[in-house]
Amino acid sequence: MRKIAAYIEKDPETGLYVGIVPGIPGAHTQGETLDELQRNLKEVLELCLEEMDSESINEIPDFVGIQEIEVGS
Repeated sequence: MRKIAAYIEKDPETGLYVGIVPGIPGAHTQGETLDELQRNLKEVLELCLEEMDSESINEIPDFVGIQEIEVGS
Protein backbone atom coordinates (compact mmCIF):
# COMPACT_ATOMS: atom_id res chain seq x y z
CA MET A 1 0.00 0.00 0.00
CA ARG A 2 1.28 3.46 -0.90
CA LYS A 3 0.44 6.84 0.62
CA ILE A 4 0.09 9.73 -1.80
CA ALA A 5 -0.27 13.39 -0.78
CA ALA A 6 -3.04 15.52 -2.24
CA TYR A 7 -3.37 19.30 -2.25
CA ILE A 8 -6.82 20.41 -1.04
CA GLU A 9 -8.53 23.76 -1.47
CA LYS A 10 -12.06 25.02 -0.90
CA ASP A 11 -13.46 26.71 -3.99
CA PRO A 12 -14.90 30.08 -2.90
CA GLU A 13 -17.44 30.16 -5.74
CA THR A 14 -18.91 26.65 -5.41
CA GLY A 15 -18.06 25.87 -1.78
CA LEU A 16 -16.73 22.48 -2.92
CA TYR A 17 -13.50 20.94 -1.70
CA VAL A 18 -11.10 20.34 -4.59
CA GLY A 19 -8.27 17.80 -4.41
CA ILE A 20 -5.27 17.69 -6.74
CA VAL A 21 -2.40 15.21 -6.73
CA PRO A 22 0.69 16.85 -8.25
CA GLY A 23 2.73 14.56 -10.45
CA ILE A 24 -0.17 12.31 -11.51
CA PRO A 25 -1.92 13.54 -14.65
CA GLY A 26 -5.71 13.42 -14.28
CA ALA A 27 -5.63 12.95 -10.51
CA HIS A 28 -8.04 15.65 -9.40
CA THR A 29 -11.61 15.64 -8.12
CA GLN A 30 -14.02 17.46 -5.84
CA GLY A 31 -16.53 16.80 -3.07
CA GLU A 32 -19.09 18.57 -0.91
CA THR A 33 -17.39 17.32 2.29
CA LEU A 34 -13.84 16.31 3.16
CA ASP A 35 -15.02 12.72 3.60
CA GLU A 36 -16.59 12.71 0.13
CA LEU A 37 -13.45 14.28 -1.31
CA GLN A 38 -11.27 11.59 0.27
CA ARG A 39 -13.43 8.81 -1.19
CA ASN A 40 -13.36 10.49 -4.61
CA LEU A 41 -9.59 11.01 -4.48
CA LYS A 42 -9.02 7.37 -3.57
CA GLU A 43 -11.17 6.24 -6.50
CA VAL A 44 -9.50 8.55 -9.03
CA LEU A 45 -6.02 7.62 -7.77
CA GLU A 46 -6.74 3.90 -8.13
CA LEU A 47 -7.94 4.50 -11.71
CA CYS A 48 -4.91 6.66 -12.58
CA LEU A 49 -2.45 4.17 -11.10
CA GLU A 50 -4.05 1.32 -13.06
CA GLU A 51 -3.36 3.26 -16.26
CA MET A 52 0.27 4.06 -15.39
CA ASP A 53 3.16 1.70 -16.05
CA SER A 54 5.42 0.67 -13.16
CA GLU A 55 8.22 3.02 -14.25
CA SER A 56 5.87 6.02 -14.15
CA ILE A 57 4.53 4.98 -10.74
CA ASN A 58 8.10 4.92 -9.38
CA GLU A 59 8.60 8.49 -10.65
CA ILE A 60 5.72 9.99 -8.62
CA PRO A 61 7.32 12.80 -6.61
CA ASP A 62 7.60 12.41 -2.83
CA PHE A 63 5.63 14.88 -0.74
CA VAL A 64 7.96 17.29 1.06
CA GLY A 65 5.66 19.95 2.49
CA ILE A 66 3.73 23.13 1.91
CA GLN A 67 4.93 26.66 2.54
CA GLU A 68 2.81 29.76 2.93
CA ILE A 69 4.47 32.77 1.37
CA GLU A 70 3.32 36.27 2.34
CA VAL A 71 3.32 38.70 -0.57
CA GLY A 72 2.16 42.27 -1.05
CA SER A 73 1.58 44.95 1.54
